[in-house]
Amino acid sequence: MKRIAAYCRVSTEKNDQQNSFESQKRYFKEYIGRQPDWELAGIFADEGVSGTSTKKRKAFNDMIFAAKSGCFDFIITREISRFARNTLDSIHYTRELKKLGVGVIFLADNINTLDADAELRLTIMSSIAQEESRKTSERVKWGQRRRMEQGVVFGRDLLGYDVRGGRLYINEDGAKTVRMIFKKFTDENKGTHTIARELNEAGIKSMHAGEWKNTAVLRVLRNEKYCGDLVQKKTITPDYLSHDKKYNRGEEDFIILKDHHEPIVSRGIFEAAARLLDERAGSQKDKAKYSRRYVFSGKIKCGNCNSSYVARKRKHLTWRCYKSCGNKGIRDEAVMGAASEAAGARVTRPQSKSSEEEIRVINMKKARLLGLYMDGIIDKDEFVSARARLEKELAKANEINGTEITDGEFYRSAVERIVVGKGGEIKVQMKCI
Repeated sequence: MKRIAAYCRVSTEKNDQQNSFESQKRYFKEYIGRQPDWELAGIFADEGVSGTSTKKRKAFNDMIFAAKSGCFDFIITREISRFARNTLDSIHYTRELKKLGVGVIFLADNINTLDADAELRLTIMSSIAQEESRKTSERVKWGQRRRMEQGVVFGRDLLGYDVRGGRLYINEDGAKTVRMIFKKFTDENKGTHTIARELNEAGIKSMHAGEWKNTAVLRVLRNEKYCGDLVQKKTITPDYLSHDKKYNRGEEDFIILKDHHEPIVSRGIFEAAARLLDERAGSQKDKAKYSRRYVFSGKIKCGNCNSSYVARKRKHLTWRCYKSCGNKGIRDEAVMGAASEAAGARVTRPQSKSSEEEIRVINMKKARLLGLYMDGIIDKDEFVSARARLEKELAKANEINGTEITDGEFYRSAVERIVVGKGGEIKVQMKCI
C-alpha cells in the first residue's frame, strides 16, 4: 500500500473559504478512498493564505517536515497553483521531495514528479501560474489605488477613530485623549516623556490597552489624520512573491487628500505641534531633549527640580523647565549676558550669512530625520547613518570662516553648566580652558 498525503489551500481570493476548505478535504478523502492500493496518511491544509510564498504556510511546512521523516510516499494536490505560485518554490520542493523518494501528483495538470519529463512540464506550468499571480497582484493594487484616490480608507482603527466601511468615524473616548495630548504639548509645553507619564498616572490606556510610551505620543502628534487629512501608501508591497511590506520612501506616489474627514484637532493646533516637533531633536539616549541647534542646549538646568531647560521659539527664544515645575522661564539674551559676564569678555566675530543659513538648513534636516525615526519610517541603522552624514556637513559648514571662532562656538565649548534658581537668578559655571 502506498501512503498518500494530500495538500490543499484555500486562496485569499475565495469568498466562502470555510465551505471551499471543507469541500477540498472531502474531495481528497473520497479520491484516495477510490484507489485500491492507496491509504490516507494525512491531509495538510492552509486556510486563507497566499500561495506566492511558502513562508507563512504552516501546514505546507509541516508536510515537508513529515515527508523528511518518512511519513508518506506521495503527496497529491489539485493543481500547481494550489501547491505554489512561485516557480522557484515549485522546483525546489519537488526536487527535495524526489530525493527523499516522495513524489508529488498534480491531479488537474496530470503531472507526477517521479516521471522523467515532469520537471520540464512543471517549470512551464509553474511559470504560467506565477505570471497569473503577478497579473492578479497588479489588478488588485490598481483597484486599491483607485479606491484610495476616491477616499476609501485602507487600515485599522486608531486612537480617536473607528474605520467602518472604508470611512473614518470619530470615537469620542479616544478623541478626548488625542485632544489632551495636543493640549499638553502645544499649550502646556510638556515633552512627550512627561505626557506619557501623566497619561499612565491618570489610568488612560493606549490604543492597545497598554502603557503609554513617548514614541506612542509622538505618533499621535505626527499623525495627519487628526487634522482631517489622509495620507495613504505609506507602506507598499513591492514584491508580489514574498508579500513583504516596506515603508514607502518615494518608490510610489503617496495618495494625499486634504480635509478628507472630520478632524479631532484644528489644523492650526496640528501645525503648531509640527513646528514644535521640528524645533526639537535629541540624542538616541533621550529623544525628548532639545537638539544642540542652540548655543546653550543641554547646558541649562532647573535649580528647583534639576530637570533640563528646553528652548521655545516664537517671537523670542526663551528657555523653560522641561518638567514645567513652575520655575521661572528666561530669555536667551539674559542667558547670553550671564555667560558673557562669567567669561569676562565676548568674542564678536560672527559667522557669514551664507554659513548661518547653511547651518540652519542642516539643523532642520536633522530635526526632520529624527521625526522619520520616531515615526518608524526609517530604522535605527538608517537614522544613525544619515545623522552622521549631516553631522559631517554641519562640521564643514562651521569651518567656512576658517579658524575664526564665533560667539556660539566659544560659549558652547566654554560653558560647563548654567543653573536657573527659584527666583530666576542665573549662575554660570565655566570650564577650565
